[in-house]
Amino acid sequence: MSGARFVAYFRVSTDRQGRSGLGLQAQNETVSLFVARQGGTIVDQFVEIESGKRDDRPELAKALAACRVKNAVLVIAKLDRLARNARFLLSVVEGVGPGGVAFCDLPSVPAGPVGKFMLTQLAAVAELEAGLTSERTRSALRAAKGRGVRLGNPNLTPGNQASAARATAVRSAKAQARAMEILPMIRAAEKAGALTLRDLARCLEARGVTTPRGSLRWSAAQVARIKTAAG
Repeated sequence: MSGARFVAYFRVSTDRQGRSGLGLQAQNETVSLFVARQGGTIVDQFVEIESGKRDDRPELAKALAACRVKNAVLVIAKLDRLARNARFLLSVVEGVGPGGVAFCDLPSVPAGPVGKFMLTQLAAVAELEAGLTSERTRSALRAAKGRGVRLGNPNLTPGNQASAARATAVRSAKAQARAMEILPMIRAAEKAGALTLRDLARCLEARGVTTPRGSLRWSAAQVARIKTAAG
């Protein structure tokens, strides 16, 4: 990709982060290093101060227009800086032009037509698997409830073995349900070229997925446990 032209898109969630540069510097450094390794040039850049939940982003629209006019690649530090849902990701893929999109945290997905195809397939598979997983999760919880497992607070009594068993069953059911929610994102990352548990952990972090304990930092061991729990 030597000589390629790039348009950088950065996003932070709050005006305070925008004024302070919090988050922007790290994104800028990541993008600059990525472009340098590709032997390319950043010809324009845009900064969005907006929640990732919103699809109406004027700076992103400008970045897409710049990519089309300058026949450039849209480069983004992390996937979660762009989108966390398949439909919005696909709308960007369709609107960016022939240069395509490059994510620094997914270097195995190339820019250009092949990369656009891979991202389209990745988003479609992730959305399908998420829907199927949601159905399986609801079925698993209904089955657990049918077996008499109390899915709410078991109100443990010290020394009560039956209550302790119910609590263990509840934790197990919740852990499996959470694992089934995360598994489609792991499968999607594998299809995108993440080959090791550590690569998968970085992909989950990039998408802003929290661990079962609520942390944004993933370890390889945690990814392995999710894959085991989900079966």
